[in-house]
Amino acid sequence: MQMQNTLIAHPENTDQINALKAVMKALKIKFEITVAEKPYNQEFVDMVLSAKQEIKDGKSLTVTAEQFDDLWK
Repeated sequence: MQMQNTLIAHPENTDQINALKAVMKALKIKFEITVAEKPYNQEFVDMVLSAKQEIKDGKSLTVTAEQFDDLWK
């Protein structure tokens, strides 16, 4: 029995999609195209990006493993 592998690509535009489809067809590789059912909630994305920027700006709190462990005692 031949092992089946799965490859996941994340093309960023139509040209990349078309190129990947052409390669798969030329190599006679079976493939399927799926579209994300629903994108991330923009409010959530903005919150994550804001937190990431705050970390870069030094506005984050650093907690050691010992301090974190003390919370559960």
